[in-house]
Amino acid sequence: MQPFGGKAMGPSTPHNVSTKLERIAELARQMPQKQLRSLLHHMDVEWLHEAYRRTRKDGAVGVDGQTAAEYEANLEGNLRSLLDRAKSGDHYRAPPVRRVHIPKGDGRKTRPIGIPTFEDKILQRAVAMALSAVYEQDFLDCSYGFRPGRGAHDALEALWKHTMEMGGGWVLEVDIEAFFDSVDRVLLQQVLCQRVSDGVLRRLVGKWLRAGVMEEGCVYYPDAGTPQGGVISPLLANIYLHEVLDKWFVEQVKPRLRGRAFLIRYADDFVMLFEREDDARRVLDVLPKRFEKYKLRPHPEKTRLVEFRKPPDDPSGSGGGPTGSFDLLGFTHFWGRSRKGNWVVKRKTAASRFSRALRCIAQWCRLHRHDPVRDQQRALAQKLRGHYGYYGIAGNSQMLASFSYWVRAVWKKWLGRRNSHYLTWERMTRYLVLFPLPPPRMPRSANA
Repeated sequence: MQPFGGKAMGPSTPHNVSTKLERIAELARQMPQKQLRSLLHHMDVEWLHEAYRRTRKDGAVGVDGQTAAEYEANLEGNLRSLLDRAKSGDHYRAPPVRRVHIPKGDGRKTRPIGIPTFEDKILQRAVAMALSAVYEQDFLDCSYGFRPGRGAHDALEALWKHTMEMGGGWVLEVDIEAFFDSVDRVLLQQVLCQRVSDGVLRRLVGKWLRAGVMEEGCVYYPDAGTPQGGVISPLLANIYLHEVLDKWFVEQVKPRLRGRAFLIRYADDFVMLFEREDDARRVLDVLPKRFEKYKLRPHPEKTRLVEFRKPPDDPSGSGGGPTGSFDLLGFTHFWGRSRKGNWVVKRKTAASRFSRALRCIAQWCRLHRHDPVRDQQRALAQKLRGHYGYYGIAGNSQMLASFSYWVRAVWKKWLGRRNSHYLTWERMTRYLVLFPLPPPRMPRSANA
């Protein structure tokens, strides 16, 4: 069987798709201020095969209950049907997303997550690939979340370097209240239209924004927001905040400041670092007005200005102690002494993230306490390695060691509930010899 155009096609042709993506990127670079009108014609069955390859196969099912394995049984026919319906414009109907709720950091509130159908994930991935090729040429260095080659650790490293170079300053810590539920869809479409005017592609985005939500068997249609969990939602959030925040800060705010300033944004989490307090307070005053223009609102309780200046060197040790601290991406940032006695910015696991991770471990141990101990050990080892992989940065070894200890204590508690016999630490130690958990992976960097 051959795709449109007569070329033979294998199950996955990433090289051909990469060439097309580079063409789109090159076109976007050559036309930085102009609309791109014909993006969807690059999408063919090869493109959808690559989108399918990049889509997770083990995720939860959507409202239709179809699994990845069931879709793959007739993959070629399904992708061709999907392409025909998507390009015809009116024949594709975006199905509602299935909404579930997961616990937030405080353990009392929940966060809604939308789960599209598997086929919808493929089409969202295909459109996101095209949009990303365009907007990666426009996005600024201050944004890090959900971008190729950029991650949370890159954002943390950039923040550390800027703070050390400036010797600290004033940090504006901002939380956007219910961001994914507050995005104005009309304004988002207007922002998207500034760069992409492909009618079919924009209609697809509009259909996803209006797709509706199914919860407990009922479908309802919110007036604003994008469904969290949708493949394309993080990219749409970046496009919106690129216009609302990044360009505004770089092009309008920074030229008017008296001192240096930096913005570090990861998706909807961001901080601003200012050299001067008066600059920071001016931006704090004007930021709500900027957000109001785009139907957003800084959280009144979680947005604050923090004095984060480098403490003066005082060999006598009298006075001149550390200033405040702030949180970003699961870490608390604070000033502390290095091994050489110099003031440096240090990072440790934020208390809320530490507690949340431990609660998740405890809940898992309670639910799986009757599983074979070997199976429990394998699962807990994987969870610990994931925790160490993210939080294993310079200066955080004490928090890693504490987390390792408490995981063992929690495991001991629930292993002891398997029968009426109390599990002593002596017996638990023997368990850990037979079923060892990985020790904390200490960071290799020495910058803190």
